Amino acid sequence: MADTVLYDLTDGLATVTLNRPDAMNALNIEAKVTLRDTLREAAADPAVRAVLLTATGRAFCVGQDLKEHIGLLAEDRANGSGSTMTTVREHYNPIVEALTEMPKPVVAGVNGVAAGAGAGFALAADYRVVADSASFNTSFAGVALTADSGISWTLPRLIGHGRAADLLLFPRNIGAQEAYDLGIANKVVPAAELAGTAAAVARTLAQGPTAAYAAIKESLAYGAGHSLAETLGKEDELQVRAGASEDHRIAVEAFVKKEKPVFLGR
Repeated sequence: MADTVLYDLTDGLATVTLNRPDAMNALNIEAKVTLRDTLREAAADPAVRAVLLTATGRAFCVGQDLKEHIGLLAEDRANGSGSTMTTVREHYNPIVEALTEMPKPVVAGVNGVAAGAGAGFALAADYRVVADSASFNTSFAGVALTADSGISWTLPRLIGHGRAADLLLFPRNIGAQEAYDLGIANKVVPAAELAGTAAAVARTLAQGPTAAYAAIKESLAYGAGHSLAETLGKEDELQVRAGASEDHRIAVEAFVKKEKPVFLGR
């Protein structure tokens, strides 16, 4: 059996690849556990300076594996439990937390449809490179479920409350160009160029000032839920930290010498 998630670490870039192409990278229990644990490993590894999350086949991820899910629901009904839906706290929440909270940038290379939790994982990344043939769909209401995988937090921050409510209440396929126009996609490229472009973006980040990127992630997340005064205080705190980094010293010295800085990630 092929690995449901592939992992490669090269020159500071960790590439995490969903690998159930025959199932459109639907999330069965094995895939969810492996993805969660792989992302946690990448987050904790100081050798990792950026992460690229992508997938094999024609889909990025269509969300929950409903074929497995229906069997688990039947077991729940038979034994009177609700254990199937614990997947949100056991799998989806930790995956989204790993993506959003790791102190390094995450790029999603969206090669095809991203639906349900698959859309949630893409939205949890810091930057999305999207194939022109790809699409997004919240999907949840279509199967009588509410939002999970962080979408109720990420989507309104990207496109506003009203548009987020529209896409959650009336799920539909959002093509790549519309995703770009809405602010979901950062870059749209021809499908044949997706892998190379997404990797190039992620490699650029892997060679950058990692600690500064971590501070940028932290400041954006903090500012989303705090007042201006509180956010200014957080910016001060983070800037003091960034100013004391080795990469800041390297960048300033390189600027004075009119050279390109070579960042160390610390």
